[in-house]
Amino acid sequence: MSRSPAMGLATRILLASTIVASSLALSAQHPRTQEAHGQGAHSDQEQAQGMQHDFSDVERFVSRFEGPERRAWQKPEHVISLLEIEPGMTVVDIGAGTGFFAPYLAAAVGADGKVLALDVEANMVKHLERRVEDEGLRVVEPRLVPYDDPQLDAESIDRILVVDTWHHISDRSAYSAKLRRALKPDGRVYVVDFEEDSPVGPPRRHRLSAERVAEELHGGGLQTSQLESELPNQYVVTGRR
Repeated sequence: MSRSPAMGLATRILLASTIVASSLALSAQHPRTQEAHGQGAHSDQEQAQGMQHDFSDVERFVSRFEGPERRAWQKPEHVISLLEIEPGMTVVDIGAGTGFFAPYLAAAVGADGKVLALDVEANMVKHLERRVEDEGLRVVEPRLVPYDDPQLDAESIDRILVVDTWHHISDRSAYSAKLRRALKPDGRVYVVDFEEDSPVGPPRRHRLSAERVAEELHGGGLQTSQLESELPNQYVVTGRR
């Protein structure tokens, strides 16, 4: 028995509707985790390129970066203690953002030290300049730098802190080499970033394992190790000359 064109079209529409409905039901049963930076699956290519994100709307990020929820899991006092900063040191905060770590670093280096707060977003740097003035953080110097170069003088830095930022950097081994060049002979780099199973942080496709971070630092000529820490969602990898 042959079917009329109208009957065939109706059947196809009904079948397509059934498939769509089934797909929606399956998605509802297995929702993807929504995170602060987005969502997605792992991709080596995306990880290598670094995660690009627009931070120009500073006020949108102030509450997120400075809120009590972040303080609870970021544990800034503990992070600073891991750096073993001595008064008078020069310390760099790469990806300083709104200046979350600026007061802690300023207190650690003291009146004779210096904190270079670097960021690639001009609006963030302007915000940080206002914060430095308002809070009297005289030893903190905000700087706008390119994505691929911290623009630090050779053998001028005691400590470099990179918190929640390493996954944003492209060509990280080349960047590591520039950090190594900037370190004093006994200087160190500290990378704090998100565990792959952290409930906060970037999309999983952009998360880097501690082992990968160590490889990238080593690719720039640094000797690496992973520190034990009290951070619930993050690891700490350090590199030294």
